[in-house]
Amino acid sequence: MSNILDYIAWRGDIELTNSKFNELDNIILSRFSYLPFEKIEIKENESIESLSKKFEKIDEDSFNMPDDKKLIKEIGLSERFKNLLVSDYYALTDYKKEKQFVAIIIHLGEGEMYLSYGGTDNTLLGWKEDFNLSYMVNIPSQLEGLKYIKKISKKYTEKMHLGGHSKGGNIAVYSAVFSPKSIQKRIIDVTNHDGPGFDKSIIEKEEYKNIIKKVHTYIPQSSIIGRLLEHEEDYVIVKSMQKGIMQHDIYSWQVLGTSFIKEDKITNGSEMINETVRNWLKTTTPEQRGNFINLMYEVVTTTKAKTFKEFMNAWPKNIGIILKTYKHIDEKDKKIIGQMVLSFFIAAKDCIKEKII
Repeated sequence: MSNILDYIAWRGDIELTNSKFNELDNIILSRFSYLPFEKIEIKENESIESLSKKFEKIDEDSFNMPDDKKLIKEIGLSERFKNLLVSDYYALTDYKKEKQFVAIIIHLGEGEMYLSYGGTDNTLLGWKEDFNLSYMVNIPSQLEGLKYIKKISKKYTEKMHLGGHSKGGNIAVYSAVFSPKSIQKRIIDVTNHDGPGFDKSIIEKEEYKNIIKKVHTYIPQSSIIGRLLEHEEDYVIVKSMQKGIMQHDIYSWQVLGTSFIKEDKITNGSEMINETVRNWLKTTTPEQRGNFINLMYEVVTTTKAKTFKEFMNAWPKNIGIILKTYKHIDEKDKKIIGQMVLSFFIAAKDCIKEKII
């Protein structure tokens, strides 16, 4: 079976002017924002070919995933992508505000550009911000994404494609929803690749309903991340060669020609997890979820690890630190953690019971 790297090898010789921008080009550029641009020097309006050569010197461990290094190499060699100009890279990590944000522009020519919003990186902070979606109506990266598109729209006159993978997809939709109408008119489409939805209060807003016709969502057949929270739009189900949560990896998504291979329905496992999370959200308050998530984050960060890699490199020691920290937190906090874990298992049990009946 083939993935987007095979697509580049097959169709990389055909420029965008000769074969229109398609759903595989879209996901490639949505992934582009994940590259470790902080490791290289970027010139404004630099070509992808030029950037690709700089990334050759960067160690594979610096990339979010090993295939990301293959991706930049292949698109840097392809006629389809190598001459596209890149600008306005912006990354911001703020531990105090619990914000991990990144975005970049790829100019497609013919009066169009692609705003690629980055998703969660390997930092514990990035994942903490994701979990904050369960109790916060607006997370800092969403607000940063809106500021970014407003700034970009003043600088350039091109029409815009917005896209992102995971949290990046969520930010792309949010930025489009709350942009002024003058910007919305310039938005061609918005693509959410397996990113979470929103709080119900956002789904019900008129601004959301006005932009939803431009939103396209893709999820793998066992999607977990992409089905969290509320979605109003239809979604396309893509075949993945991975299982469970590992299907979040876009390099596992299967392609044929210039399109994804589609599935008719999601798996029972995806439905089960989705219903369990929904039940848990219904039976707990935002304040309870916030307290629980903040407590768990405080416990985990006592290890001093900043990334999952750092945590796993010394996991026996770090597990010991976590257990010791948990042992010494006060009884009130232990009770909060215990109640929230119990409520999740009750939600799972109720979901299983409903399915059986």
